[in-house]
Amino acid sequence: MTSKRNYALPIIMMFALFFMIAFVTNIQTPFANVVKGQFGLSNFESLLGNMATFIAYLVMGLPAGILLGKIGYKKTALIAVAVGFIGVSITLGSGYLGSFFVYISGAFISGFSMTLLNTVVNPMLNTLGGGGKKGNQLLTFGGALNSTGGTIAPIFAGILVGQIANPQISDVSPALFVAMAIFALTFLVLYFVDIPEPNETAEESDIKEDIKGALSFTHFRFGLVAIFIYVGIEVGIQSTAYLYMADKVNGLGMDTGVVGSIIGTYWFLMLIGRILGGLIAGKVSSKVMLTAVSSLGLVLIFGAMYGPESTIKFPVINSSLSVVLQEIPIKIMFLVLAGLATSVMWPNIFNLATEGLGKYTAIASGLFMTMVVGGGILPAVQGALADSIGYMQSYWLIIASLSYLVFFALIGSNVKKS
Repeated sequence: MTSKRNYALPIIMMFALFFMIAFVTNIQTPFANVVKGQFGLSNFESLLGNMATFIAYLVMGLPAGILLGKIGYKKTALIAVAVGFIGVSITLGSGYLGSFFVYISGAFISGFSMTLLNTVVNPMLNTLGGGGKKGNQLLTFGGALNSTGGTIAPIFAGILVGQIANPQISDVSPALFVAMAIFALTFLVLYFVDIPEPNETAEESDIKEDIKGALSFTHFRFGLVAIFIYVGIEVGIQSTAYLYMADKVNGLGMDTGVVGSIIGTYWFLMLIGRILGGLIAGKVSSKVMLTAVSSLGLVLIFGAMYGPESTIKFPVINSSLSVVLQEIPIKIMFLVLAGLATSVMWPNIFNLATEGLGKYTAIASGLFMTMVVGGGILPAVQGALADSIGYMQSYWLIIASLSYLVFFALIGSNVKKS
């Protein structure tokens, strides 16, 4: 008689990695403000670290899937965790070396790790759960922890910086040490624990032909653009808002602890939106849902740009770790509420873009991962616009991007093979 193996410990480690993917990615938002001051950068230059992280998705999206197929879950996860530790260590060292180039290098290497982790943690956690409902349940918990990591990162970094006039990377080193410790612990646990690997082997296929086959669908090509734009919207809204609120010369000059808490609320609302979206997804089509949330996003961004100049009391965590009601402009509240709109865009875009692809769905997923690079490129473009025409006017880029998503939902997503 064989007893069912207990994978509780590696499951916990996978949960930790779900948390880390969002934590390490979203830490780039407060870091943009830190490096802007430490190295005397423009808004565009300060967002190059974020761009480097996301460019790694473009470079490693497809190779990560190939690597997973060749060496399996465990080895891929170990490589991803080790690379993540190295990337965060380089980011930490850049502060002490005073080198922006080293900082960019650390962000890029961290992005490599995040790409590998995104490729492996979902199927690995599903396998550890035995697939089916249990596997889906674990993935749901993992997604919740991912949103939690995204919420905590800007709050934690903001509290560390507090009211420091000229913050340095060394001032937020505790956040990096936490990330390094989790990576190190996860590596040790995974190294000494047996992980179940999938028994079935995928049929050999011609990757070039599969890519050509997927791209032969017009709606999928529109979908690739949509996912590129979506990730740029998600990151751009909050990263530019962070710089605007923290800027003491051309912005609002707010306490960075308060700013981090406000941006953390944006990610928390994304978590709430995903929960609500999951409850109604079975009753509403992806076309209707994407149209609705994209339209809501347009209303909120227009409200932020041209709404009243009055203020509203908003609950925040300040640098003293106290929850207080902070007076913030209503325009900032509109930007925060946009987290509800961006929360469910990814799954709906994916569903619409891959409809009818059949055997090309797998390669389409890999191509989608490469388009995550939009989360680095569009925010940098918005940063350049903020330098030239002002923070709030730079949101015209977000307006144009959301308009495209409305087009994709209503017209571009109609299944068609060219």
